[in-house]
Amino acid sequence: MESFLFQATIYLGAAVIAVPIASRLRLGSVLGYLLAGLVIGPLLGLVGSETQDLQHFAEFGVVMMLFLIGLELEPRALWDMRHRLLGLGGLQITLTMTLVTAALLAVGQGFPTALAIGMMLALSSTAIVLQTLTEKGLMPTGGGRSSFSVLLTQDIAVIPMLAVLPLLSAGQVVHDADHVALSLVDGLPGWGVTLVTLSAVGAVILAGKYLIRPLFFFIDAARLREMHTAFALLIVVGIAVVMNMVGLSPALGTFMAGVVLANSEFRHELESDLQPFKGLLLGLFFITVGAGINMARFLENPGELLALTLSLMAVKGAVLFGLALAFGLKGRDRWLFTLGLAQAGEFGFVLVSFSLGQGVIAPGLANELLLVITLSMLLTPLFFIFYDILSKYLSEHRPHRAPDKIKETHRVIIIGIGRFGQVVNRLVRSAGFQTTVLDNDLETIQLMRGFGVKSFYGDPTRPDLLNAAGLATARVLVVTVNDHKAATRIVRHARQQRPDLHIVVRARDRAHVFALYKAGANDIVRELFDSSLRAGRYALENIGLSDFEASEAERMYFKHDRYAVRELAHLWDPNTPIEENEGYVQRSMELEKDMETALLTKLFGEDLDKGDKSGG
Repeated sequence: MESFLFQATIYLGAAVIAVPIASRLRLGSVLGYLLAGLVIGPLLGLVGSETQDLQHFAEFGVVMMLFLIGLELEPRALWDMRHRLLGLGGLQITLTMTLVTAALLAVGQGFPTALAIGMMLALSSTAIVLQTLTEKGLMPTGGGRSSFSVLLTQDIAVIPMLAVLPLLSAGQVVHDADHVALSLVDGLPGWGVTLVTLSAVGAVILAGKYLIRPLFFFIDAARLREMHTAFALLIVVGIAVVMNMVGLSPALGTFMAGVVLANSEFRHELESDLQPFKGLLLGLFFITVGAGINMARFLENPGELLALTLSLMAVKGAVLFGLALAFGLKGRDRWLFTLGLAQAGEFGFVLVSFSLGQGVIAPGLANELLLVITLSMLLTPLFFIFYDILSKYLSEHRPHRAPDKIKETHRVIIIGIGRFGQVVNRLVRSAGFQTTVLDNDLETIQLMRGFGVKSFYGDPTRPDLLNAAGLATARVLVVTVNDHKAATRIVRHARQQRPDLHIVVRARDRAHVFALYKAGANDIVRELFDSSLRAGRYALENIGLSDFEASEAERMYFKHDRYAVRELAHLWDPNTPIEENEGYVQRSMELEKDMETALLTKLFGEDLDKGDKSGG
């Protein structure tokens, strides 16, 4: 027990120290975890033989992550993604597997072994890539979405790979004494293993569809929060056990179950129950990957192992880059897709272990493959850092297309045609007024033109372009750009040129509102303010207020907030943090109290204080 607590202290302490440092240096949490494992394992020797056993336990982080991803994907969403899954993802797996297999055949490996290794190395790291894309906010980008499609295809492809590997066996199956009692496939011929494997997949799908829902309602009847958590863990652990019994990846089983449960009414309950376990175990998994590097074997021939690792990443990168070109990914998206998926992945560990157990590869080759996979994963955060540098360079040195010549001007100018600007533009045009739309995002401009929206490309912060858009004759200027500094510059220039112009502008937050007021804006719309007010009104309507009372509360709050913003704008100092501006804080608290008093008086009558005192 004392040894366990000591080891737990080392792992947690390494994470607590390394990850915040890595995040502060903008290296990403994944690299922090990997380096923490590298330090406490191979470098300092604080952890040792228990690392491999701990890694099997930590792999539940990957299992839970795939289950949660599955919960976010309805079967219909998977069907809608079929072209990218089969095209982009399918081609990546097929081409990478073919090239690796051909290279191994060229150096004298037998076909079954070469094909098995091709399967292992065609996969990328779902855990590292998705974690990094989420941290860096790159998931919504074209490169992020394409990466997710490929990773999802790879995760699904593990099922047929695990079904095919027994067919490549030379008949010398290696049995693990610790797991024989739990295995349903030991002693079966290759076709038997495949049949049992497919049956297990079908059983998981049927259980997710017909068994888990009634069990959840049975558990819910206990009205105990911890039972929900226990049931969520039971689903994941139970599926993992079934998958292990047939030699399949637990992560793939839970992913399928997640997809089946994506439409269920308790999806969000499962997500909230498992999210904390996923984050902690995933971090532990990354630490064990770093700690599990066989430094002695690496130091025997570091040049060869690094050359093999970099050659693998170069081959995968070339395939990914070609596919990015073929599928129309451009600029930074192309490089994100190429650099982000060039490694081998955690499912490679699963396939190596399974292939070793089935006698497809020899133990010495298996150890070398594990080291190459681990090194490629360790290099991946560095590839993301290189992407950040490259992305910044491309942004600074991208060729500037000359702005469009604006041949017609109208009384309404809209700067920015993103989601916010599109709604404004549709409303104004639907009311019968023509608009002049200007944006510096060429892809968005071309997309809008495809829908018949006439818009012009150019940098709206340039005074000459604003003048060409008809600033001198316009009646209304609407600024909806996402860059708050650019929005302020546009408003300031427009106000200097046209004191009589009515300027409507999108603001990010209250501090941005103050800056825009000083720049000369007339109407300022905070991004989330109106939608937040509407949500608050719905809450009031459902806790006892009538529709009219809730609407009045919303109206009064809106009116008071406009007054409060103008009052506080005079006290706001851009060079002083708001919490350190004593005059601002004091006046803000006074205004908040005034608002509460006004609302309560309006809703519950003038004699509110008397009623409270009398207990009414």
